[in-house]
Amino acid sequence: MTQDQAALEAGIRSAAETQFPQTMEDLAALVRIPSVSWPAFDAAHVAHSAEAIAALLRETGVFDVVDIRRAPVEGGTELGQPAVVARREPRGGKPTVLLYAHHDVQPPGKDEDWETPPFEPTERNGRLYGRGAADDKAGVMAHLGAIRAFAAAAEAEGRELELGIALFIEGEEEWASQSFGNFLRENKDLLAADAIIVADSSNWDIETPALTVALRGAVAFNLRIDTLDHASHSGMFGGAVPDGMLAAVRVLNALWDADGAVAVPGLVTADLTLPEYGEDRLREEAGLLDGVTPIGRGDILSRLWAQPAITITGIDAPDVANASNTLIPGVRVRVSARIAPGQDPAAAYAAIQEHLRANAPFGARLDFEDPDFGQAFLVDTSGWAVSEVRGAMADAWDREPVDIGVGGSIPFIAELVEEFPGAQILVTGVEDPDGRAHSPNESLHIESFRKSLLTEALFLARLNARTV
Repeated sequence: MTQDQAALEAGIRSAAETQFPQTMEDLAALVRIPSVSWPAFDAAHVAHSAEAIAALLRETGVFDVVDIRRAPVEGGTELGQPAVVARREPRGGKPTVLLYAHHDVQPPGKDEDWETPPFEPTERNGRLYGRGAADDKAGVMAHLGAIRAFAAAAEAEGRELELGIALFIEGEEEWASQSFGNFLRENKDLLAADAIIVADSSNWDIETPALTVALRGAVAFNLRIDTLDHASHSGMFGGAVPDGMLAAVRVLNALWDADGAVAVPGLVTADLTLPEYGEDRLREEAGLLDGVTPIGRGDILSRLWAQPAITITGIDAPDVANASNTLIPGVRVRVSARIAPGQDPAAAYAAIQEHLRANAPFGARLDFEDPDFGQAFLVDTSGWAVSEVRGAMADAWDREPVDIGVGGSIPFIAELVEEFPGAQILVTGVEDPDGRAHSPNESLHIESFRKSLLTEALFLARLNARTV
């Protein structure tokens, strides 16, 4: 590292620290906006969130353009939720980096499940609690805070900021990114970059940074199981007539073996290098009750990152309060499957369909509805951008980063690869295993956030020293 670069990075550290209280204030202000992108919620809040972020970006004075844009959802004319985009062009042959995060959030659920109100950011025990505090408004503010620190340090050192920077702050990631592909195509020139940071993942723990190198794919669909053309009295016909619930229980049970591992032929396991992770940590992070055992076989991280998983996430049937002595003619369930990196989701869906049909009991009729696919992702770790971000992580955290997989999916990454095949994609994040994203009492570990922000600022400075 040159003397000038060392001085710039020292200035970045100082600026990031000085600016951090304001960064936290801005994050808290964003958390107060209930920007849930699901159709049942007020879309005005998502628009408000986009406007607030655009204002913060304009205040930096870094960008040639800052705008709020929308694109049609796939297969329709309805516009998706508003996204914030910004760009400054590179100078002097420097690369361009695209910074992605999303400003929409999951529904909060029941207020009584939260220790403090979900949209009132609250600090306690070194964490900031609130819906979106971690997923993913902290990702938004990590980008913004890094840019602020980098720009302030460059100005103090009399250095020109030559790096190209683009931002894409999406507004509907929590609602399946339904306009994502169209948005990329309509704004391709604005978003084009040599490297892309997707800030929507997690670190290994609160003391160890991580680069996400593997993401499982996703297959989800509704399954209808029918045995009768109308409901019948359970006392008159029970014991001779199979009801829809019995058939549903039987056919769904065929998805797993006795150990709880997925039992669908044709679903594969990926070959991944795995760090150490014991059952005690799984029990603590997942909240397993005493006496409840883990499911599956093999290394725990293989089960979480490299093997398929199938979950029933919803069921349409009479609730207990309205139960009557009736044979239910049919049941509908939502099946959510995670598939190993490297497997095609359409092939996985076909395998699951075939297995369910082969195991339908009593001649029950199965109907498959509304399939939704998400591609898995494996990072090419051989590029210069991976080397630079790993070095920045090690310097900001004073600890070498860990390469991790994630059991969840970020399906739109495949669309980024398709639209920008030459870009190196880096999946980072500000979350940690205790953050409870999507759950009540979601929170951000503040010190980890501080280090994640510094990591990105150092990464920007090092890209500013490169040429392409």
